[in-house]
Amino acid sequence: MLSKKFLRRTAVAGASLIGLTAIAATTLWALDRAFPPPLPAELTVSTEVQDRDGELLRAFATPDGYWRLETRLDQVDKQFVDMLVTYEDKRFWDHEGVDVLALARAAGQFATSGRIVSSGSTLSMQLARLIEPRESRSLGSKVKQMLRAIQIERRLSKREILERYLTLAPYGGNLEGVRAASLAYFGKEPKRLTVSEAALLVALPQLPEKRRPDRNLKIAHAARDRVLTRMVSSR
Repeated sequence: MLSKKFLRRTAVAGASLIGLTAIAATTLWALDRAFPPPLPAELTVSTEVQDRDGELLRAFATPDGYWRLETRLDQVDKQFVDMLVTYEDKRFWDHEGVDVLALARAAGQFATSGRIVSSGSTLSMQLARLIEPRESRSLGSKVKQMLRAIQIERRLSKREILERYLTLAPYGGNLEGVRAASLAYFGKEPKRLTVSEAALLVALPQLPEKRRPDRNLKIAHAARDRVLTRMVSSR
């Protein structure tokens, strides 16, 4: 039979743990409110001129000189979105900003090979980097990116996160967003992408200048093929 002294100590320890948890939660909430991520209600995008059917006739560069077309999910081919999530962040719909399993895998790959094989970054973390570019690739920058991703997930839905990523992702030169890239490289809206074109646009944002198909076609095709190979192996 448990002694009264033991029960009292257990009760005190439990109360202390609850108190510390409450303090930690309150502190994190206060920090989240004090240092919110830079998430404007609306992104600065290119002005578009459309015909009566909503077809794009002309677009103008943003004040900072980018071709950045607002992108909604219903404007993009579903196979592209599925391919993007599978390749970049396969647990996107389930995690809350950080994929612990992906980070552990990336750390293990680095430990065994001595180089970065995969970063473990989620799409939410990539959006954090796009809205707040890091100055270095230090561990501190990575941790900040992870914290920002958690903040972003508290403020935006998964759909909104995807749409912001698809609007801001770099595609080489002054092209930002999948619509601008699709129109520039393929002459069509991303609603009508082929599998090959979709794979190329999934690969481009990782190294947008190096993989530009208008300058480095061989490298672009190699990156595209890696995406397609991953898609086949993931089935």
